[in-house]
Amino acid sequence: MRMIQQDNFKELRGSLRLNEPMADHVSWRAGGKADRVYIPVDLDDLAVFLETCSDDEAIHMVGLGSNLLVRDGGVRGTIILLHGAVQQLRLEPGAQEHGMIYAEAGVASPKVARFSAVNGFQGAEFLAGIPGTIGGALAMNAGCYGSEIWEIVAQVLSISRDGALNLRRPADYETGYRSVALRSRAEEWFAAVWLKLARGNSVAAQEKVRELLKRRIMSQPLNEPNAGSVFRNPPGVFAAQLIEQCGLKGARVGDAVVSNKHANFIVNTGAATAADIEALIENVRIAVRQKCGIELETEVRIIGDA
Repeated sequence: MRMIQQDNFKELRGSLRLNEPMADHVSWRAGGKADRVYIPVDLDDLAVFLETCSDDEAIHMVGLGSNLLVRDGGVRGTIILLHGAVQQLRLEPGAQEHGMIYAEAGVASPKVARFSAVNGFQGAEFLAGIPGTIGGALAMNAGCYGSEIWEIVAQVLSISRDGALNLRRPADYETGYRSVALRSRAEEWFAAVWLKLARGNSVAAQEKVRELLKRRIMSQPLNEPNAGSVFRNPPGVFAAQLIEQCGLKGARVGDAVVSNKHANFIVNTGAATAADIEALIENVRIAVRQKCGIELETEVRIIGDA
C-alpha cells in the first residue's frame, strides 16, 4: 500500500476542505457531504495531490456536477473538483492547418463549442448542448443532436492514481453509447483532450451554436435544479417518450419531480433530498418496465452512502 507522503503537502497549492457539502457542487443541489474535497489550481497541482493519496482511498473526479447524484449519507474518500481549475483551452500550434484544439478536463463543453466556432472550425457545435465539462463528456461519450464527442477525439491526456500523465489514443478505449472504458482497465481519469476539427465558416458555426443553445433552453427545464437526462435512451426509442407514455410527467417524491417540460429530467422544486430523487428514479424505472417491458438504465452517476 502506498502511504500518504506528508512532505508532499508542502507542494500543494490548491484548497483542501473537510466534510464539504456536495449539494453546493452538484446541479441537483441535493446530497450529503464528502469526507475530503480538493480543488487543484492546475494540472500540475492535481498530479502532486494524487501522489499524496493512499492506494485504497476512493477518489472521484467531478466537473460541474451536472450528471451526478451524491447520496445523503455522503461520500467516503476524496472528491476532486476540476471546473475552474483544470481548464486550459487553446489552439495548438499550426491549428489553422490541422484544426487541433486542446481542452483540459475542467472546461465546460459549451465553452469549447463557442471557442471552436469563433476560431473558424466546425464539428464541435453539438457540445453546446452538453451541460457538463469536457472531462465528463469524455468519460461517458456524451453526445446530442446526432453527434458524440469521441467522433472528434484525436488523443487524450489521462492521469493515474500516482499522478503520472499518459498520452492515449482512441484505440486504447472501448467506446459505445454513453460508455467509455480503458482497454487495459487501469484506473485513470481524463485530464485533457485534443479535438480534431475541420475548417469551416465561423459565422455559420456560431449561428449553429446559438441555435442549439436556444433549442436546449426551449426543450429543457433549465430554470430548475436538474442533472440533465436521467436515463439512457433504449435502442430505437427515447426514454422521455416511454416516461411520458406512462403518464409520469409531474410524478413526484417529496420535492423531486419528473419535469413537465421534458420527461427524462427530474427537477428539484425546493428541498428535495438525494433519497427523494433516487426513489423517484426507481419509481420511473418500475413503471416503464411494467407498462412498456423496457428496463431503463440511468445515465446519471450515483455515488455515496444512503
